[in-house]
Amino acid sequence: MLQNLQRMRWRDRASIAVLLSLAFLAAACTGGGFGAPSAPAADSSFGDKISNFFEGSSAKSRQAATGAQTDINCPPVQVREGASTLTVGPTGENATMSLKYQGSFLRMARECTVVGGSMVMKIGVQGRVIVGPAGGPGQVDVPLRIAVVQETPGGTKPIITKFIRIPVMVTSDASGGVFTHIEEGLSFPLPTPIAVLDDYTAYVGFDPLTAEAQDRQKQKPKPRGRTRPKPKPAAGSG
Repeated sequence: MLQNLQRMRWRDRASIAVLLSLAFLAAACTGGGFGAPSAPAADSSFGDKISNFFEGSSAKSRQAATGAQTDINCPPVQVREGASTLTVGPTGENATMSLKYQGSFLRMARECTVVGGSMVMKIGVQGRVIVGPAGGPGQVDVPLRIAVVQETPGGTKPIITKFIRIPVMVTSDASGGVFTHIEEGLSFPLPTPIAVLDDYTAYVGFDPLTAEAQDRQKQKPKPRGRTRPKPKPAAGSG
């Protein structure tokens, strides 16, 4: 009986989360901003700037970099395959009821500027964290990885990568929490010839493995220095 009630609770939460996500995406498609309606007036301009950035910087469409003497394309940004969903809690076939939180991406954007012989990318990511059956209101650290790579038939070459932890405050079981991060100053040299830039792609994805490795490193006890043996007392004379 208890298990059936828990399953009903999880299905209700999942339905609410799906409806909220669809409503949010519909608002984005109609050009609505995503700033909190109850935000004070001092924050409205910041919310408008973020909204304009996402609405004006498409993720996949070809976009010319500003400040370039020639037509240099800005690499597109995509979600890395296999890194589109974040699960916090046990994983496995029978772990549904033990899931605390689940994260997903909502939209992305990018802008490029050519400065000297380098390209500077500005990448924005927005996502949502919903509450699972074993979770509740609280703070969740979202582990985000942003990487620019060169993809050719011969393989993939990393150009630049950055790992970020984003604190997300989940306020309620129903609405979850929305996170936004704009990474500025991702700079790398322009390739030669410049046409090689067409092989560049920016990826975003969740990277819980790096977060776990950092946490383990913090929890390791610091090695203690070796205790020096006390000097033996000098033998008495006479």
